[in-house]
This record gives sequence, C-alpha cells and structure tokens, in this order.
Amino acid sequence: MAKEIKAKLKLQIPGGGATPAPPVGSALGQYGVNIMDFVQAFNNDTSSRQGEIVPVEITIYEDNSFSYTTKTAPASYLIKKAIGLNSGSPEPHKEKVANITTSQLESIAEAKMEDLNANDISAAVKIIAGTARSMGVTVDGEAIDVLASNEAAESRASEEPETEDSVQDEDHSEETVAVESSTEEN
Repeated sequence: MAKEIKAKLKLQIPGGGATPAPPVGSALGQYGVNIMDFVQAFNNDTSSRQGEIVPVEITIYEDNSFSYTTKTAPASYLIKKAIGLNSGSPEPHKEKVANITTSQLESIAEAKMEDLNANDISAAVKIIAGTARSMGVTVDGEAIDVLASNEAAESRASEEPETEDSVQDEDHSEETVAVESSTEEN
C-alpha cells in the first residue's frame, strides 16, 4: 500500500548548498520533516552541481518521511551561462543585451529535454528560444520589430470590447495574483 501524501513542495536551491535556514528550513519544518536529513541527502546528490540552481520537487508523506527528485537547471540560468551573461534585460523588447546561436540553443534544449513539454528537439529549441527572447537575448542576431509587435498588441486590445464584467474579472484576477505572490514569498 502506498504512503499517504501530506504535501508536495517545489524549491530552487543552489546545488550542494542547501542549509537548514530559509527557504529550505521554513518550507520543510512546517510539515515536521527532519530538515537535516533532507539537507544532507540533497547536498550529497548535488555536490557535482556546485553553484548551479537546482529545482527540486519534494514529496512529504503522512509519517513525516520524504522523497525528492531533482530537475535540470532553469532555462534562463543555462542561457546566461552559455553566453556569459550576468542578467537579462530589464526591458527585453526595447533593450537587447546579447545574442545566442542556434547551436547553443540546441545544446541547452538537449540538456533540458527531459523536463520540457516537447516531443522533439526542434520543439524544445523553440521553447528555449522563447525564453531567450523574453530575457532580451536575440537568436542568431535576428532583430525583432518592436514597432510591429506593439501595433499588433494594440489591434488585439482594440478588438476586445471592454464590459463591466471584464473589468471586474480583471480586478479579481489581480487580487488573486497578489494573494498568491504573497504566499509564495513566505
């Protein structure tokens, strides 16, 4: 018989650098998990990935035991590492900060393939390229026509008539987002 699941958590922790301090300690402590057992097991498993951000999914069972699976580093981290970038652009559609080649995208896509929702490598490359563009990184020097993009967005917005219901729904969704983001920070 399978164990009853108490909670599932997703954290991003530096490889080989988990500590009982927040966010690990506060996330696991509230469920009664032995924090040091997790920290030691995680650090042993990820010691070869020092300095890399490692996403981890932790399943906590009713008897306070746990299991976890590690994922590949976030695509944004891999893109920054591949092109030697410190951070993405604060305004990605206006200010471009770097260029990435298709071969670099392919190597990142191959590394992340198991964690992506893609059937083949070309679809995975498109996903990674989208992440790069959202960071202000051009793909193979391809210029993005910002003016045309803005005009298309404005025409889509003008096609949707705004009613009182849609305004109320938008206000409600903003409240939901604010509530969700405040719980994620805790």
